[in-house]
Amino acid sequence: MLKLLQVKLLVAILAVLAVIASTEIYRAREAHRAAEAAEKTAALMEQQQRERDEQKKQDDAFRQRVEQLKKHHNMSAGNEGETWQNYLP
Repeated sequence: MLKLLQVKLLVAILAVLAVIASTEIYRAREAHRAAEAAEKTAALMEQQQRERDEQKKQDDAFRQRVEQLKKHHNMSAGNEGETWQNYLP
């Protein structure tokens, strides 16, 4: 009878240890998944930041080019009167 109780107690202890081990494995797996998700999110955010920076550089270059074209166009219009005055047929 005592041996039967010892066996039942041993089985119960082993079952509890199995539950604890499976819970720990699950926790570790979830922590790993969360770390991977955070890493992917960080990489995505860095990529988006690089794209925003590149777009800003392109926009700035475009604005500068437009301003230069405006200045050049305005200079041509300002000099137009002088060119017709000096025109000799």
